Amino acid sequence: MKAIGYKENLPIDNENSLQEIELKTPTASGRDILVEVKAISVNPVDYKIRQSRPPAAGQWDIIGWDAAGIVREVGEEVTLFKAGDEVWYAGDLTRPGSNAEFQLVD
Repeated sequence: MKAIGYKENLPIDNENSLQEIELKTPTASGRDILVEVKAISVNPVDYKIRQSRPPAAGQWDIIGWDAAGIVREVGEEVTLFKAGDEVWYAGDLTRPGSNAEFQLVD
């Protein structure tokens, strides 16, 4: 899947501050739903996280947590959603964000 991520906290005017990358599409399990992201927002939390929280060594970090999209998969413990449902949500700051084609959401 395509995503926008960063590997280091660079000034936003640096051409490497945010980069288009290719990642493996996640799979829903447990209580997670896999959402095909259709719309995102950019807000002050995204700016502050990108500026101050470095990714783990050698890893990409994906920001963006406010999104809307379509459920594509559900984990085996999910009861309130099904594939095809339209959703809007705020994700979890401890998980990869919505600046990607797909996002796992609890």
